[in-house]
Amino acid sequence: MSVRCGWVSEDPLYRAYHDEEWGVPVRDEHRLFEYLLLEGAQAGLSWFTVLKKRAHYREVFEGFDPERVARFDEARKAALLADPGIIRNRAKVDAAVINARAWLAMREEGIDPVDWLWAFVGGQPVVNSPRTLADVPASTPVSDAMSKALRARGFKFVGSTICYAFMQAVGMVDDHTVDCFRHGRAVAGDDVLIHRC
Repeated sequence: MSVRCGWVSEDPLYRAYHDEEWGVPVRDEHRLFEYLLLEGAQAGLSWFTVLKKRAHYREVFEGFDPERVARFDEARKAALLADPGIIRNRAKVDAAVINARAWLAMREEGIDPVDWLWAFVGGQPVVNSPRTLADVPASTPVSDAMSKALRARGFKFVGSTICYAFMQAVGMVDDHTVDCFRHGRAVAGDDVLIHRC
């Protein structure tokens, strides 16, 4: 029986997320944008709350295509706020549109958002070796720097704690505890699981 990180419940959806996604390096632009928006939507809530709604989020947020999300008008945002399938928080819905526009602004400046984000960890995943959940930080100087840089570009709901959760989710940081069967596997190149979003 595989040992998993202590935050994983017995729920099959949560276990699959831990086993197949969390900590696996993501370099696909739409996936990175998706995680950034979903981590912002999670603020103040549990990740499992968002995870259960993720399929519906993908549908109503146009597959997290930043070009489409950037065009959401007031009527579209009002429809989202009436949709029980997502987190109905006006500031978070507004932030999704603002963030899509900020993402596109980076592109217009000739900046690849994928390379820009990964540059915060030198382009390669950082493998930590936490022994327990207590050893995993909520934020780091790197997530502080990412947060500050994103906010300077106009992004919302990108505090340091949100940025660190984002970094963990997309594999910029491997924070699987050392007893977890996933620790170091994605970065070592022997990850036999496929990132299926």
